[in-house]
Amino acid sequence: MAIANDRAPRRRVDARSSIERITAAGRVVLGKGEGSLEQIAAEAGVGIATLYRHFPNREAVVRAVLEDILESDLFPLVERAADASDTRQALQGIALSLLDLITEERGLVTFASNFADVAVDVLQHFSASLHPLLLRAQEAGEIRSDLTAEDIPHFLVMAVAGLALPSAAPSMRARFVALLFDSLNPANATPLPPLLADENDLRDAVGNVTKGGRRS
Repeated sequence: MAIANDRAPRRRVDARSSIERITAAGRVVLGKGEGSLEQIAAEAGVGIATLYRHFPNREAVVRAVLEDILESDLFPLVERAADASDTRQALQGIALSLLDLITEERGLVTFASNFADVAVDVLQHFSASLHPLLLRAQEAGEIRSDLTAEDIPHFLVMAVAGLALPSAAPSMRARFVALLFDSLNPANATPLPPLLADENDLRDAVGNVTKGGRRS
C-alpha cells in the first residue's frame, strides 16, 4: 500500500513537469514563427502522445502559453503599476507590453484557428487584476466612466488581433495603442507616438500572415 500511495503524488509531479516543459517549449517554438504540435513535443523532450494527453489541440497550447505570459511577464507589471501616479499611462503601458510579449511568440496569433476566443477567455482572469487601476483612472477622469473591467479583455484582444502580428513594427503598435486609449477618453487625447517612415505598415503585416498559411 505504501508503494501505491507514493506513486500517485509522483505521477502528479511528472504530469506537472510535462505540462511546464510543453508550455515552455510552446513559447520557444512559436517564438521562432509558425510551428506544429510535433515540433513542440520534440522541443519539450516528450512524445506526441504525452503532449496530446495534456494538450488535446492547438488551442490548449495557446491557452497555456498565454497564461504563462500573463503569470510570468505581465502580472509583475500590474503589481508595479499599483502606485503609479498616471493610471491611464500605466494601463496603456501594460497593454503595449502585452502586445510586445505576444509578438515575441511570432506564431502564437496564427497557431490556433480561434485565437481571439482563447485570448478573451484567458484575459478574463487578467482583467480582475486590472480593475483597481481602472477604477483609479476613472476616478481621476482619465478613462471614461462607463468602461467596465469586463470590457478590458475584448479591448485588448481587438488590439492584439490587429497589432500583435509578426511584421507589425514597435512604433506602429505604440502609435495605435495610444490611439485606442484616446478613444476611451477623447477629451484628454494625447499626441500619437511617431510612426517611423522606414517601418512596414499594418497592411504589410496582414499580407505576410495571410500569404504564409499554417502548417499542421
